[in-house]
Amino acid sequence: MNRILDVATSLAVTLGRFAHGMQVGRLGARPELPLQLYEFEGCPYCRKVREALSVLDLDADVFPCPKNGPRFREQVKRRGGKAQFPFLVDPNTNIEMYESDAIVQYLFERYGDGKLPVPLALGALTDLSAQLAGIWRPGFGAYWERGRPPEKPLELWSFEASPFCRIVREKLCTLELPYRLHNVAKGSPGRDAFVRRSGKMMVPWLVDPNTGQAMFESAEIVRYLDENYGEKK
Repeated sequence: MNRILDVATSLAVTLGRFAHGMQVGRLGARPELPLQLYEFEGCPYCRKVREALSVLDLDADVFPCPKNGPRFREQVKRRGGKAQFPFLVDPNTNIEMYESDAIVQYLFERYGDGKLPVPLALGALTDLSAQLAGIWRPGFGAYWERGRPPEKPLELWSFEASPFCRIVREKLCTLELPYRLHNVAKGSPGRDAFVRRSGKMMVPWLVDPNTGQAMFESAEIVRYLDENYGEKK
């Protein structure tokens, strides 16, 4: 896809969800262990959970589950009994759950102040806006592409509302590459540590412990992922 069109359509998804997931909200207790999220980028219900993670400034180990993906979808079926997404695992409480509304409510009660922000509290209207926003990126981040799994999960510094981060997450999803998601939305307490490590406040930032590579710029990251983990033509 043309780069300008790629960014413009990703931005349209952000605007379709009122840029929710750009700003950190009121935070509660912090988990000792990262959450585990099985999801796929093109799923509107998964989008709601990712927004909640950004607002609550929560890290998560993401296991992408694109349609036809052979790896992590099977894990969800074994653990929960069905291939339904999103699926959240909280190793801090031994909670495992389906259903985006239940997951969002749980996250805000456990790691926030218990109050859902308006964009996540409108029931059917929230679902509708999440679905309509995805019209701008039909199929992106939804279907599996054959690739090579990494020995170690990658790391991505991101926040849900960034159109550039979305482009990278879509590629990670389609190649079924697991990664540690570090949310650094505006107001995140983790931004200072991120800047000390990366050198500047800019996302997305990808770190690959398998190769020692670290990089900004969504287009460069997507090329890197295709070259290193995509199927060789």
